[in-house]
Amino acid sequence: MQINGVTIDDSFAEAFPMKATRLVITGHNATWAMHAALSATGFATSVIGCGAECGIERVLDAGATPDGRPGVAILLFSMSGKELARQVERRVGQCVLTCPTTAVFAGLAEGEAVALGRQLRFFGDGWQASKVIGGARYWRVPVMDGEFVAQETTAVVKGVGGGNLLLLATGTDEALAGAEAAVAAMRRVPNVIMPFPGGVVRSGSKVGSKYAGLSASTNDAFCPSLTGLALRSELDEHTRCVLEIVIDGLADADVAAAMRAGIAAVTGRGAGAGVTRISAGNYGGKLGPFHFHLRELAPGGG
Repeated sequence: MQINGVTIDDSFAEAFPMKATRLVITGHNATWAMHAALSATGFATSVIGCGAECGIERVLDAGATPDGRPGVAILLFSMSGKELARQVERRVGQCVLTCPTTAVFAGLAEGEAVALGRQLRFFGDGWQASKVIGGARYWRVPVMDGEFVAQETTAVVKGVGGGNLLLLATGTDEALAGAEAAVAAMRRVPNVIMPFPGGVVRSGSKVGSKYAGLSASTNDAFCPSLTGLALRSELDEHTRCVLEIVIDGLADADVAAAMRAGIAAVTGRGAGAGVTRISAGNYGGKLGPFHFHLRELAPGGG
């Protein structure tokens, strides 16, 4: 399939089940809410080494937050509910509680309840207080700029991780421009994040390695420097840069919607913009049960 000269591979992205939650962080103004959100979602690109995959979902105005202040919605994903609960406690405790003027609330109404402010309240050293509003408990912890407010629990739900697109381009500038356009379109889709820096990853991986103890290693089939050397190279001599976009979502439909938006953004620019081919990473269907077929998601596709 070709759209505006961009080849769409007859392939699919393979994704897997995760656990997910949404948190709403508010602040005295938008700047401080964003400071806390950026800190809380740091070092969270891949569960392979970070324990969680996190990112900013969207910015919220004062009319869309529980306390009527500017806010930021973040999504956090991990491989188990136990690990996600651990990540929530650590990230909120170290990055939101510490940030001036902030408060934190559950961003999902239904799901398995895990601690949000339930343990963090003990930082109040006995001075903490709680109040139940609308059936939900909130903790008020005295801090040096006033009070830190945290909802007692947040809801954890099933999520989907590992949706992806591979953008094959004629050069670095062209690949970056295409990836930036795709990420910008994806960020307009609700319920998803792209957890890597700027939403993009250059170190795409395959399962396994020639070295014992490594669970993942470079995706040599898509490395331009190995064209003609790797036994299974997927590239020709005109492809000089490949970038990957990884998508996590609250549901498979959300991941599909984001991938659809990304593909449309790239193909809309045409092959003349430098991205000449779109592919995806999969492991023959053995890694995860969610398969996102590129040609079905392409404009005019199934």
